[in-house]
Amino acid sequence: MTRTASILLLSGAIILAFALIIGASSGIAAPLAQETQVPTAPAAQATSTVSNLSISDDYCLSCHGQPGQTLKLEDGTLLDLTVTAQDHNSSVHGSMGYACVQCHTTVGEYPHPAFSAVDRRDVTLKLTDVCERCHAYEYDLTQDSVHSTARSEGKIAAAVCVDCHTAHTVQRLINPATQETLPQARNQIPNTCAQCHYAIYQEYLNSVHGSALTDENNPDVPTCIDCHGVHNIENPTTAEFRLKSPKICAKCHTDPARMTKYGITTDVLNTYVADFHGTTVAIFEKQSPDAETNKPVCYDCHGVHNIQRADDPVKGLQVKENLLSTCQKCHPNAQDNFPTAWLSHYTPSPDKYPLVYYVNLFYKFFIPTVLGGMSILVVLDVSRLMINQRRRSKTSRHEEVQPPDQPAVETETPLDVADQPVQEATTSSEPAPMSEDQDNEETPHEDQVEPGEEVSND
Repeated sequence: MTRTASILLLSGAIILAFALIIGASSGIAAPLAQETQVPTAPAAQATSTVSNLSISDDYCLSCHGQPGQTLKLEDGTLLDLTVTAQDHNSSVHGSMGYACVQCHTTVGEYPHPAFSAVDRRDVTLKLTDVCERCHAYEYDLTQDSVHSTARSEGKIAAAVCVDCHTAHTVQRLINPATQETLPQARNQIPNTCAQCHYAIYQEYLNSVHGSALTDENNPDVPTCIDCHGVHNIENPTTAEFRLKSPKICAKCHTDPARMTKYGITTDVLNTYVADFHGTTVAIFEKQSPDAETNKPVCYDCHGVHNIQRADDPVKGLQVKENLLSTCQKCHPNAQDNFPTAWLSHYTPSPDKYPLVYYVNLFYKFFIPTVLGGMSILVVLDVSRLMINQRRRSKTSRHEEVQPPDQPAVETETPLDVADQPVQEATTSSEPAPMSEDQDNEETPHEDQVEPGEEVSND
């Protein structure tokens, strides 16, 4: 038994070691490890079973780093396959040590498997899913974007990942420590969107926001993604986007730290919501976000991508003619004095709209005083009624219940009164004692005289 057990243990050890050797040769390398040496030419020409992740960047760039690497597509155009080592190493992927074959997992060693595409756009669309392997969260967000909807409708030119981020020269956009967009990335964002939205880009460059970004490198002004989002970009033509647009503007315009620098009031949202227009929009946004409404939102008056300063002499809203024309979009019969009813977005103060301020101040004290006085009168009146009611109740209970040390007063009932004469009559009817002379005399009593009989005095 001992010899048999030893043989079995030895056999098991040999099998286990063999399995470990095979597993090590076919296992997946660490994402950042690129330690495999560049294979020699004969080895490269032979059929290899080595995993893709064991292929180093140097091996890939030994060919693709040379100019003139192309692939002919079905439409006859040539696809440039050149990727320089400098481009790869300066990208966020290369700088972090990610290998070429972590994206191009099906390529393998040379010769590569066949790849065909109708045109260059078809190449991009076929390779889009590559990004999902590492960026699943962002990839899922894009599936709900306006771009994804457009592609599902057959508009293949709608943007995908590499249209915005590029393929081999991807740059870092977010600060890892603060998770905020880097300054250089903010400047690049409008240029990225301009690849498809060039006309809007031109309007943005001439706006108060765009000029401050491009000319002054001002980090406080919004770029495209601040209003439209990044990966889950919504359709800006929908009623839902329109109704929530005031909140988009409020992200910056209600920030005291940002607005104080430029002397801009932060009451824009409060004064808008307090107005009839803003109140209606706020109700619709909460209860019926898909409903259409003709009530104005911020960009109806200020513009969308071509927003100018409020004191701009041509397009500023403080110019009466321009403000009137803005109001006439919804109020075609508005006259010259129509805009004067609007107090702008400033809360009345002694400096701005003093008449309205002092009227508000008067009513601020007058109304509480009147209502407070009326409340006091009502409280006093109710208190007096309650006190009087309690007194009446106490008096009534006192009359009904006599104190125990006071004799009760007997009252004569009609029956007692009737009985009294009867008793007196009974007492008086008893005959008085008569003398002997009176016994012998039988003189009839007046009461015993019959009617018509004379009474003798003898």
